[in-house]
Amino acid sequence: MAEPEVIHSWSAPRSLSTSLMYSFAQRDDTEVVDEPLYAAFLKATGVDRPYRDDVLSKMECNGDKVVNDVIYGSGSKKYRYCKHISKQRLFGLPSELMRKGKHFILIRNPLNILPSFEKVHPPSFLELGLGELVSIYSDLCQMGTPPAVIDADELQRDPETTLRGLCDDLEIPFQASMLKWKAGPIPEDGVWAPWWYKSVHESTGFSSPKKYPRTFPLSHYNLLEQSLPLYNILRSHVKHTSSLLSSPLPPPSLPVPENAKLLAWVGDEILPREMAKVSVFDSVVQGGDSVWEGLRIYKGKIFKLEEHLDRLFDSAKALAFDNVPAREEIKEAIFRTLITNGMFDNTHIRLSLTRGKKVTSGMSPAFNRYGCTLIVLAEWKPPVYDNDGGIVLVTATTRRNSPNNLDSKIHHNNLLNNILAKIESNNTNAADAIMLDKDGYVSETNATNIFMVKKGCVLTPHADYCLPGITRATVMELVVKENFILEERRISLSEFHTADEVWTTGTMGELSPVVKIDGRVISDGKVGPVTRTLQNAYKKLTEDSGVPIPTYQEP
Repeated sequence: MAEPEVIHSWSAPRSLSTSLMYSFAQRDDTEVVDEPLYAAFLKATGVDRPYRDDVLSKMECNGDKVVNDVIYGSGSKKYRYCKHISKQRLFGLPSELMRKGKHFILIRNPLNILPSFEKVHPPSFLELGLGELVSIYSDLCQMGTPPAVIDADELQRDPETTLRGLCDDLEIPFQASMLKWKAGPIPEDGVWAPWWYKSVHESTGFSSPKKYPRTFPLSHYNLLEQSLPLYNILRSHVKHTSSLLSSPLPPPSLPVPENAKLLAWVGDEILPREMAKVSVFDSVVQGGDSVWEGLRIYKGKIFKLEEHLDRLFDSAKALAFDNVPAREEIKEAIFRTLITNGMFDNTHIRLSLTRGKKVTSGMSPAFNRYGCTLIVLAEWKPPVYDNDGGIVLVTATTRRNSPNNLDSKIHHNNLLNNILAKIESNNTNAADAIMLDKDGYVSETNATNIFMVKKGCVLTPHADYCLPGITRATVMELVVKENFILEERRISLSEFHTADEVWTTGTMGELSPVVKIDGRVISDGKVGPVTRTLQNAYKKLTEDSGVPIPTYQEP
């Protein structure tokens, strides 16, 4: 008799692990073993169970012997399937337990585990075993053998697809027999089966999930808070998910792949990208009630940081925010985020300050009693427009907000007005959309301020309907410094159509030449001399000024 190839299933209790063991027991090439480490676990921990004495008397209690003789002993079939509960992996067991065989992890949402857990004993963080399940995943990854992860909800929803995927991961052939079994116990059941396996014994296959869940017992709420993040860590490694609200779309590629592993500041802590989230009660979710700034990093310095913070605080005051963080606190959060990410150049920050979390959903700021929420999102991001060849604009039918309705001098997150215009530009494959004011004069684009040149004079619209951008103000200063004539006035759309040069300004894109508007080529369709002069002057300014990032050292 040869040693079978061992398949290790690791799970928390109440995760359909017994049903999955029954599934593998139907294969003609597999023998199954039900929790071979259970007796060793009970003996080592002293944990009480109603069947404790029975387990200790009928099963091997020596962990070394279990691993060497039971799990990896000789057998009559090609495969041996070992069902393990994660908490039974004791310290000091032979390293072969993890180094040999093929391992996979079966997970289930604690929301579905905890309501039925206390049939035999009260639940606890240790009993649930999700912490150890994450450790098992981590250990196997460090060994260079990352395990497959399957979700019990997927197994119930689509057993065949999930089992086929698991068999592929284990590099074993799928057998259709795994989908059905006879009702009743099997000889391999552990002695604890009468306490735990009633529903499995009544089944003949994987039952479909119930349409609606059980009411969750609030006595387990704290345990749910502790365990759900661990479940989500493991769930992020499931290859196939098909939940009620999950997207059918494949994961998109990122414009800058390096941003897949960024760290963001949310509230008062730095979190990995997929964990950086705000509460569903936050005002930015409840009503777009937030203010923001865009910042750029150039060679270890934050350009125009103080000016951006001035505007952030002005916007927060205009919206009557309470409990706003101090200026130095915000600067420290920015510095810490950049340093932690190692982002000292070619970086853009989306700095947001929301009114904060509410005690209950609703519009009223009276519900905001937790203080503001600060978000520092730093990304590797080169200028987003073609600043060498130029960009194309179209004019949107969506008009820019009037100060009568919502003053654009407040740099707020409620950007639906701009987004509607951006949709129009997307529909024509243009870079952005020009937005007009209520009287039909040019205000700005959906994302940037706008300038034009006519007969040597630089013109830009009054900041009545548009945001008086910081990059706009910087460029206006450079226009004067470079001895060009500057005029700020109402400008009609036809004046832009017939301009000698046009460009847009913004922190995200810097100075971006415009070569076509609404199908009209601007001058000869090339970047003009005034634009080039100001681009060069702006570049030099970014090199010579800015707030230094602590700890940065030039390479």
